[in-house]
Amino acid sequence: MILDNFQLQDRVALVTGCNTGLGQGMAVALAQAGADIVGVNMSDPAETRTAIEALGRRFLDLRANLSDTSGLEGLVEQALALNGKIDILVNNAGIIRRTDAIDFSEKDWDDVVNLNLKTVFFLSQAVARKFIAQGTGGKIINVASMLSFQGGVRVPSYTASKSGVMGVTRALANEWASHGINVNAIAPGYMATDNTAALQADPDRNAAILGRIPASRWGLPDDMAGPVVFLASAASNYVHGHTLAVDGGWLAR
Repeated sequence: MILDNFQLQDRVALVTGCNTGLGQGMAVALAQAGADIVGVNMSDPAETRTAIEALGRRFLDLRANLSDTSGLEGLVEQALALNGKIDILVNNAGIIRRTDAIDFSEKDWDDVVNLNLKTVFFLSQAVARKFIAQGTGGKIINVASMLSFQGGVRVPSYTASKSGVMGVTRALANEWASHGINVNAIAPGYMATDNTAALQADPDRNAAILGRIPASRWGLPDDMAGPVVFLASAASNYVHGHTLAVDGGWLAR
C-alpha cells in the first residue's frame, strides 16, 4: 500500500534547532510518522520533548553550539546512543541578521554563513559517513528559503547562506545518491515564526507580503509536516537534489 511508504516506524531522525517554530513542527511530524528524535539545540526543548513523548516516541536531548564545527563528529556519535543508528538528518538550525548591505558587518556575515551553510555541509558530511558505514542509505533534508531563489532586502548574509544551501543540496545529491542517500531541501515561504516577528509586526511589510501570497496567509509550522515526512520516507526514494518550495504560492506569483 502506498501509505506504507510514508511510515517512519523506528527510524531515528536527528533534527537541529527543534525547540520552537519550524524545527519543532518538523520533529513532531516525523515522530507522528513513527520516528524517534534526536534534538540538537542551544536551549531546553521541553515543549518539543513533551509533544514527542506523548506520541510514544523517544527523544534524546543534545545541546550544542552548532557554529563550532569541531564538535560535529562527536555530536553524531552521541546521537547514536538513542538506537545505535541515524536514518534521517534535518538541518534546520539557522539565524538571520537584518541590516542595510552598506552597513553590514563582517561578524554578522560570518555568524550567519557559518551556521546556515558551513555547519549544514559538515554535519551532513558527518552523518553521511554514518549512513555509508551502516550500509542502509539515509535521508538528508536541508532547510533552504525563498531567499534561495530571490535576493531579499537587508539580509545579504542570509541570502548568501540560503542560496548556498540549495547549491550544496544539489552537489551532495550528485555525490551521494549512489550510496542510497537522498539529499533534498525544503524552502519555506513566509512563515509565522520568531525569525519573522519583526516583519509580521510592521503593518506595511505585513500587508505587502500577504498581498503577494496566493494562499493569503502566513505559513505555519504544521505546513512543513507533509513535506518533511515525504522527504524522510521511502516515498521520496527517487527524489535527489530537489528544493521543494512550501510557500503558499509565493514563487508562482
